[in-house]
Amino acid sequence: MCQNNQTKVTEFILLGFYSFYDFEILFFLLFLFVYIVILSENLLIVALISVSQSLKHPMYLFLKNLSVVDILSTSNAVIPLLQVILKKTGRIHVSHCIFQYYILCFSGFVQSFLLTAMSFDRFLAICHPLRYSTIMNAENCLRLVCSSWLVAFLLITSEMILLYQLQFCQSNVIDHFFCDIAPVLELSTSDATLVSWYDFALSLSFIFVPFLLVLVSYICIIVTILKISSVIGRKKAFSTCSSHLAVVCTYYGTLIAIYLVPSSHRLLDENKFRTLMYTVITPLVNPVIYSLKNQEIIGAMKKLFR
Repeated sequence: MCQNNQTKVTEFILLGFYSFYDFEILFFLLFLFVYIVILSENLLIVALISVSQSLKHPMYLFLKNLSVVDILSTSNAVIPLLQVILKKTGRIHVSHCIFQYYILCFSGFVQSFLLTAMSFDRFLAICHPLRYSTIMNAENCLRLVCSSWLVAFLLITSEMILLYQLQFCQSNVIDHFFCDIAPVLELSTSDATLVSWYDFALSLSFIFVPFLLVLVSYICIIVTILKISSVIGRKKAFSTCSSHLAVVCTYYGTLIAIYLVPSSHRLLDENKFRTLMYTVITPLVNPVIYSLKNQEIIGAMKKLFR
C-alpha cells in the first residue's frame, strides 16, 4: 500500500523517442508505412496458405501461425508508438500497461515454440525422411501449433497475476515507447523480487531452452547434409531449411541484442531502437525471407493474383 504522503499511480506516462520529436511527422509517417507493409505482408501469407491447396504441408501451417504472431506483436507495439509520437507523450492505465507487456511476452513465447517446432520439422525431413510423413501428419502438426499457443497462454498468465499485485506510488514516467518489464518493475514500490526472478526463469526455460533445441536440430541437419555425396543433393537439402534458419537468426539475434548486450542509461534511445528491431524489423523481414526463398509461395501468389 502507498504511504500517507504518496499518491497511488493509476496511469503511466510513456516518453517515447522524445529526443527525435523535431521530426515527429516524419517518424509517424515512417512507422505508419512500415506497419501497413507488415500487415499487408503477413495477411497475404495467411491468405495464401489458407486458400492454396499446394501449401498444405506442415511447414506452412507453422508459417501461417508465425505470421499471425507477427501481426499480434507488431500491432501491440506500433499502434501505441504512433499515438505517443502524435501526442509527444503517451498516457496508459497501469492495467493496460501490464496487458501490453502480456501480449509482448505471449507473442514472443508462441514464436519461440513455433520456431522450435519448425526446426523439428526440418530435422525430420532431412535426417529421417522415411519417418517424416508418419510423425508430421496433420493431426500431430495441429497438436504442436495448439500446444504452442496454450502453453504460452498458461505461462504468461501466471506471471501477469503477480504483476497485477504490484503497487505503484508517485513516480509514473517510463522512458520507453511501450511497457517493458524492466521500467515497470523500477517504478514499483512493492517488493518485485519474486516477479523479477519468475520472469527470468520463464525466459530462461522457454526462450533459451527452445533455442538450444533449435541449435541441436541444425547441428544434426548440417552433419546429415555433409554426408550427402553429391553437391546438388547438398544444395537441395540445405535450401529446404535456409529460410527457417534465416528467420531463427533474425529472431534470436534481435533478442540477444536487446537482453544480452550491456545497455547504458545514457544511451536510452539506442535501447529503444534495439527493441524496435524485435517488435518491427523481425515481423517486416520474416515474410520477405520466406517469400523470396520459396518457389511454392511465389507460385501460389501468382495464381492468387491471376
